[in-house]
Amino acid sequence: MPRESSHSSDTPQPTAPDTKAPDTKAPSLAAEPAAQSEVKETITAAADETRLGLEQHIARALKQQRVSQGYKISDVSRIAGVSQGMISKVENAQVSTSLDTLNKLCNALSLPISKLFSDYDVNGRGAQHIKAGQGMQVVRTGTEVGHAYQLLSYKQGPKKRYEPFLITMDDASEVFPNFCHAGHEFIYLLSGNLTYRHGDKFYDMGPGDSLAFDAGVPHGPEKLNEVPIQLLSIIHYDDE
Repeated sequence: MPRESSHSSDTPQPTAPDTKAPDTKAPSLAAEPAAQSEVKETITAAADETRLGLEQHIARALKQQRVSQGYKISDVSRIAGVSQGMISKVENAQVSTSLDTLNKLCNALSLPISKLFSDYDVNGRGAQHIKAGQGMQVVRTGTEVGHAYQLLSYKQGPKKRYEPFLITMDDASEVFPNFCHAGHEFIYLLSGNLTYRHGDKFYDMGPGDSLAFDAGVPHGPEKLNEVPIQLLSIIHYDDE
């Protein structure tokens, strides 16, 4: 009798999928934490890559300086007062060392700590590629119809050191005011012909001619002899 009842309960196999139904839910619930852990690992790895990039740069710079001076790790350890184990870890990018330890190692190797970071690729050291005709159109004092400025570099970080302009002039009757601003300027005539003034001097310029001057002295085109004129102007701002 007990066996018959057990057989009768075993025969309805449709109940098996019902008992497995909770099992199908269990993996789906387990999959969510797994996905979250994968995201965390990805973020951690990305952070580590950024951190190790700097550590590897420091490691390479310190090791190159040590080898170039013919020092062994034991020599640097004795001079800097830093354990050989720590120096080995720093040179193999296995540890994030403190600024104090870096300073000791740099002093021992006669390496300015500022130079240690000078070659490291930081934000603002990239390149800016401007395609022909795609410079930023700007308006400067004295700009009239037939006088166009294109700024060819405008991503220079918080401190602007120079400004390169491509200037086009095609109205021979245009009258220019005196320009006067900080820094030094270099102009290179690409096409056309003009007379350029700087202070009380005048310079006739044709294609290929250039002029460099103190931009604090009044200056500007005096006469457009042959239009259209196109010139490259680079203004360098002195450090304050």
